[in-house]
Amino acid sequence: MIIMSVDLGKARTGIAKCDKSEMIASPVKVINQHNREKLADEIAELAKELMAEMIVVGLPKNMDGSEGESAQGASAFAEVLRKKTGLPVDMQDERGTSITAHNYLNVTDTRGKKRKAVVDAVAAVIILEDYMRKRKNSGAV
Repeated sequence: MIIMSVDLGKARTGIAKCDKSEMIASPVKVINQHNREKLADEIAELAKELMAEMIVVGLPKNMDGSEGESAQGASAFAEVLRKKTGLPVDMQDERGTSITAHNYLNVTDTRGKKRKAVVDAVAAVIILEDYMRKRKNSGAV
């Protein structure tokens, strides 16, 4: 199943997707859009282009596991995506993904403007990898 993941941000939103066999997650792009309605439209169009069969949205839980304002906003945005695309939309805990993404970029010595341009897409890949691992472990694949 082709799954697309979304790392929702206030200014930049990272997008990743996996292959049909759910083996490899790859960054797709970073969308620079503040307007949530326009962002949802762009993601819905991208899902169609990528032939996504499902969307996973990162759920920014607090470190104690509770869901604050950001998590509630992500859940509401996921519901908008569900309505716009007609696809199943699931949530994936994204605690620590930005830190991991920055660590990956440190290893590859990606700095400055280039780093800022890709970190959200890398975080979307990590969200998707975590989700695919969860699916495999639950026997859903």
